[in-house]
Amino acid sequence: MTREGIVAFWLENHQRILDLTLQHIWLTMTALAISVTLGVGLGILITRLPALSGPVLAAANTAQTVPSLAAVVLALPLMGIGFWPAVAAVTFKAVLPIVRNTYVGITGVDPGVREAAVGMGMTARQRLLRVELPLALPVIVAGIKTSTVICVSIATLAAKIGAGGLGDLIFTGIALADSATIVTGAVPTALLAILGDRLLGALENRLTSPGIRSEVTAS
Repeated sequence: MTREGIVAFWLENHQRILDLTLQHIWLTMTALAISVTLGVGLGILITRLPALSGPVLAAANTAQTVPSLAAVVLALPLMGIGFWPAVAAVTFKAVLPIVRNTYVGITGVDPGVREAAVGMGMTARQRLLRVELPLALPVIVAGIKTSTVICVSIATLAAKIGAGGLGDLIFTGIALADSATIVTGAVPTALLAILGDRLLGALENRLTSPGIRSEVTAS
C-alpha cells in the first residue's frame, strides 16, 4: 500500500476513524481513572497495614504476569462483551504500577520529615495529606504514566470483545491483509500512548523540581 493509498483511505474513512479514536480515548480514560482510584487507595492502605503489603503486592504482581490478551478474553465469560468488560480487563492490567509506586513513594518519605510533622502536632490524616502524599506524588505520577501506556495499548485488544476503539481497525486490517487499515489504527494508538507519556512525564518532572519539593517540606 502506497503512502497515497493510505492518505486516501484516511480521507475516505475520517469519520469512522474519529469515532473509533474517541471510543479508544474514553475506554482508556475510564480504565485509568478506576486504576488510579484503586491503585492509590490500595497503596495507601498497605502502608497503614504493613501485614497486607506482601499479599497485596504479590497478588498484583501475579496479575501482571497474565498476558494482556488472556485478560481481555477472560472478561468474556465473566462479564460478557462490551465496554465495561473491556474496562475491567484493562484496569486489571493497569493497576499494579500505581499500587506499587504509591506504596514505594509513601514508605520512602524521609523519617525525619515524618518526625517533624509529628512534632508539629499533625494527626495521621494530616501527615498523609499534607506531607506524605505530596512528597510521594512524583513517584505516584511515574506509576500513573506507566499505567497510561498500558491502558492505551491493552484498550486496542478490547475490540476482541466488542468494545470498539482503534483495535477495530487493526484487527479488521489483519483479517483483510489490508495494510492501510492496520496503519490507520496503529498510528493513532501509538500517538495516544506517546502523548499520554509526554504529558505525565512533564508533570513528573515538574513535581520532582527542587522548588516544588522544598515548598512541600517547608509547609
